[in-house]
Amino acid sequence: MNTLAKPAMRPARPEFSSGPCAKRPGWTPQNLQNAVLGRSHRSKLGKARLKEAIDRTREVLQVPDDYLIGIVAGSDTGAVEMALWSMLGPKTVQLLAFESFGKDWVTDVVKQLKLPAEVLDAPYGELPDLTKVRKDADLVFTWNGTTSGVRVPNADFIAADREGITICDATSAAFAQALDWAKLDVVTFSWQKALGGEGAHGVLILGPRAVERLESHTPAWPMPKLFRMTKGGKVSLDIFEGATINTPSMLCVEDAIDALKWGASIGGLAEMQRRADANLGALADWVAKTPWVEFLAADPATRSNTSVCLKVVDPAITALSDDAQADFAKKLAAILEKEGVALDIGGYRDAPAGLRIWCGATVETSDLEALTPWLDWAFASTSADLQAA
Repeated sequence: MNTLAKPAMRPARPEFSSGPCAKRPGWTPQNLQNAVLGRSHRSKLGKARLKEAIDRTREVLQVPDDYLIGIVAGSDTGAVEMALWSMLGPKTVQLLAFESFGKDWVTDVVKQLKLPAEVLDAPYGELPDLTKVRKDADLVFTWNGTTSGVRVPNADFIAADREGITICDATSAAFAQALDWAKLDVVTFSWQKALGGEGAHGVLILGPRAVERLESHTPAWPMPKLFRMTKGGKVSLDIFEGATINTPSMLCVEDAIDALKWGASIGGLAEMQRRADANLGALADWVAKTPWVEFLAADPATRSNTSVCLKVVDPAITALSDDAQADFAKKLAAILEKEGVALDIGGYRDAPAGLRIWCGATVETSDLEALTPWLDWAFASTSADLQAA
């Protein structure tokens, strides 16, 4: 029997999903009333809204002026795969694989494109040995492991005089962590992560070295229409000025513009990063005094401030089989959802059993502070049920 009373306070917004993530504070459907609906996305008005989304992305994310920004199909996955299929081939490829999506890029490069590749991997909660990254190879990596709660601390492991290009999946890092643009040739993300936007669209950012690769390299394999970024040996610049390859949802575009306006209004990138850091800090304070839980990422220097992954370390639970531990974690998440205090916080299906709580800038620190007593209550309740079984 659980003797711990239900907490009196509840999070005002229980949306802690790691994608799609919580909408920005104060969001309502009325914010989308200027969406260009029932019109072609290639109309003057439609292209203007797409261009505004691109321009506001550059402003808030502080993208260098000589980098191109495009809106593409297929969320972050589509953006990453456009780069992989279009640019890889001339050099050996290195891939950092320390969570689920990084492993997906290994599958693309090794099994689908069948390219010579070196995989630098690590268990969930850790980073690979970054000293093994070579400057003469192309590099594909996730900046922040959405499913592992681990991030690279900086880009010092990438050589300034590198010969290869870097392709960085930054989908749960952009707008929350400091990206080192000088070290990144391709950067991708999706609106539904740190901006709290809607799904299905990706953002693809190309630096000068990526453009040079596109214009000097012709892939040996057939290229689907959605991946084609060049024409006549030159990059199709109109893609990066709002002329999308496919038909985008103008409702989603308007929602992204709204989120970017909000980001700029609160103080831009610095404030968005500060909010994410404060959110991580609220959970860190609770973890430090809570014996039954730990961060999956043991090293604070590599701990994500967005996709925060937690593991249950109570001896009574760790003594169980892997399947039983996974079942316990699922019951934890389920009881919190039933109470309406935390939605969609179960760990990723391929990750170790545990919880994953989104801490990006669209989440309020006060909601995380209200959540932590509920986490203790849920643990006590689920443990009591286990003992009674």
